[in-house]
Amino acid sequence: MPYQPLDGFAKAWIFKRSDPFIQPEDLVQIKPFTELRANQVWRDYISQERTHPDHLNQKDWSQDPEAIGLNLDWQTRWESDDEPLPDEVLAHLENWQDDNIIYFCYHQDDVIETSYGVFKRSWKNFLFFDNGPLLLGKKKKQAVQFFSDGTCTLLSKKP
Repeated sequence: MPYQPLDGFAKAWIFKRSDPFIQPEDLVQIKPFTELRANQVWRDYISQERTHPDHLNQKDWSQDPEAIGLNLDWQTRWESDDEPLPDEVLAHLENWQDDNIIYFCYHQDDVIETSYGVFKRSWKNFLFFDNGPLLLGKKKKQAVQFFSDGTCTLLSKKP
């Protein structure tokens, strides 16, 4: 099985908070990968050589200047009562459907699979850890990387 129980996931507390609260039907769709599967997804989608977002460099597609798009603030929206992701993020991911599989990649050993709809409804929980995680869609070229300075970068993976 490629998933580990959410209760066994070291960061599970971010999804079990009362504020922001995640509906039980969404919570069961947040699936942390086992370390072995997380490592494979990381190698396939992010980097063959580096294990953490802090170590990525221009040899990795997400740091290639040609992949990097708009840099914008996400933290202001996160700290407000407004629930949605920033409009620019939603526009960047406009061809993603709510049932598309996404990967939220904290580092090589911590990758979560869920649907884009669940992520949109619970994005604030995912960003309690904001030291460079990447949001990727399965079979999608768009991505977003979030940083602890409150900004995110819109990315486009080249074919």
